Formats: sequence, C-alpha cells, structure tokens
Amino acid sequence: MSDTEQDQGTPVSVAIRKRLQQAGKRFHANDNISDFIKPGELERLLDEVENKFKGVLESLVIDTESDHNTNDTARRVAKMYLKEVFGGRYADQPKITEFPNAEHLNELMIVGPITVRSACSHHFCPVIGKVWIGVLPNEHTNVIGLSKYVRLADWIMSRPQIQEEAVVQLADLIQEKTQPDGLAVVMNATHYCMSWRGVKDSDSRMINSVMRGAFLKDPNLRREFLSLIPREA
Repeated sequence: MSDTEQDQGTPVSVAIRKRLQQAGKRFHANDNISDFIKPGELERLLDEVENKFKGVLESLVIDTESDHNTNDTARRVAKMYLKEVFGGRYADQPKITEFPNAEHLNELMIVGPITVRSACSHHFCPVIGKVWIGVLPNEHTNVIGLSKYVRLADWIMSRPQIQEEAVVQLADLIQEKTQPDGLAVVMNATHYCMSWRGVKDSDSRMINSVMRGAFLKDPNLRREFLSLIPREA
C-alpha cells in the first residue's frame, strides 16, 4: 500500500480490491489473490477481519466482553479464515519440483485417497471428503512427487467454492504441471450445508469427476481407473 493510502486510512481490503480491479482480475470466492497482496498486508487484513467479525458477533447479540468463551472468538475466526480454511486464496501456490519422465513411464498411476477440506461458498459450511487422481503419463510428462499432489489439492480446496468447480480447478492445475496423455480426478465429499442445516441429511454425499485426454477417449482405461477406487470410501 502506498504512503498516500496509509495516510488516508484506507482499509487494506479496499487497497487490495482496487489492485485487482485495475488489473482486470476477478476475485471470486474460489480465486487465489496472493499476487495482489503486498508483504505485511495479510496481518493487517487479519486485523480488519477481526474487527468486522466483532461487529457480526455484536449484531448476533453475543457478549464478547464478559463471556470468557467468546473474548477472542473474532481473532480466532479471522485467523481460521485467512490462514487455514481459506488459506488457498491468500497463499502462493506451493513450490513443486518437476522431473522429466526419464524411465518413459506410460502405465496408469493413481494417487489417493487424498483427504480434502473445503467450504461451500453459499453458507461457508465445511465440505470434507476424498480425492483420487489418475494419471496416464507419456515420455514427455513431468513427474511430481506423491506429496506434491496432496499439497496442490489442499491449496485448491482451501477456498470457499462449490465442488464441481473445485474439481475442475484441481484438474487444470495438475494438467498444467504434468502434461499427461490422460488425467482423471474424482471427488467424493460430505457437504455440511446439508447435514448441519437445511434438510439435515447426514448420509448424502456428492461424487463428481473430471476426465481428460485418454480417459475420455478410452472407455477401458476409464473403467480400470474407476474400478480401482474403493466403493466404501
């Protein structure tokens, strides 16, 4: 933020939003905006969110002065949103080392189940489930370590969003990083906006998939991948 902005007391969220708008970039709930946050601003944003959430608690008629259980709730919620459950919006993409496919691997590889935690952008309720990733490499495919798939999945999922878009974003990122002949991503998750509120159905789950390349063209490959995912998961 410039000295002028600081002197005028501009909230840091306003300064960040202005940069995004000037660059013609969107800032939807499931977007990463880390490129537009300057050093030190995340802590200032945390302070701003804390102060505004105190106002939410006041409007809910919750006593945060004499109730020891809610004294620091606003601060805890601000840290939870900015650094944990929505951290994928504000943190840079994890550094991923890519290696050439020196052994010319060309057989189906499956990574999973990866436990993922997200939140629906409609009610900010948890979405918790499992992800499986199928990769059909070729001699030009970049190879990344097993743990790197987990890091990329966590970075994408740690944002408020809907599951259908989250799976596409994860597939796009892995496709960009590895350039395989085929890519498949399946997510199976429980949505607490259904079990905690609304119809309060605790057994309902959403399963959706994205298939790219060889997984779209070859039904046998697609069938093999799906058959290797445990049904009870």
